[in-house]
Amino acid sequence: MEQENKVVLLGMWASPYTKRVELALKLKGISYEYVEEDMFNKSPLVFKYNPAYKRLPVLVHNGNPIVESLIIYEYIDETWKNGPQILPADPYKRAQVRFWASFIHQQQFYGYILFPFKTVETMVTVLKSGGEAQEKDINKMLEIIKVLEEGVKDIYNVGYLDFLICSVFSFRSAMEKVLGIKILDSEKTPLLYSWVTKLNDLALVKETIASHEKLVEVLKVVREKALQTCAT
Repeated sequence: MEQENKVVLLGMWASPYTKRVELALKLKGISYEYVEEDMFNKSPLVFKYNPAYKRLPVLVHNGNPIVESLIIYEYIDETWKNGPQILPADPYKRAQVRFWASFIHQQQFYGYILFPFKTVETMVTVLKSGGEAQEKDINKMLEIIKVLEEGVKDIYNVGYLDFLICSVFSFRSAMEKVLGIKILDSEKTPLLYSWVTKLNDLALVKETIASHEKLVEVLKVVREKALQTCAT
């Protein structure tokens, strides 16, 4: 990492947090080396560069680690001035975008999805529940999505929120396939449905987000293991 402006991203292919950072790097036109990590058997680099949380993604710029995807976002925007601006220049608009980014992040829509049976919230909870419990979890998830739909209706931000929305709902079609439910609906959540559909059509997104087929297989395994654990 002695090369000037050497950028390394430690991540995991199915992690929405990793994917949102990749989208930001590509939007800015930043050359980087990608290191795929095994979520269950992380390399010493993860423990070296993120000793506090020991989780992904980790961006290493000239040997200096930056952790947490939202912090990495802002670091990228502040460090590389070339390319589109990720955060709005206007302080109020920037504050609004940060608020809804934090809201999305805190809901943990898909957080820790590959850490079976540990932190499970919102959509991950839905994936790992069944019967009446699942119905309750689905209703809770849909209520949160309605709040998000209403909250971002007057916000337009190419970059920061785009990448969060895209990464969070990149699992949507796979979740719908595995669970047989509708997460986004053109009538109930028209803004988010349209937003995500347009994002998924972008070449940048298509080349970055994991394929539908691979995500379906991962979610099937997670759900099967979860239901087996609940039954014992």
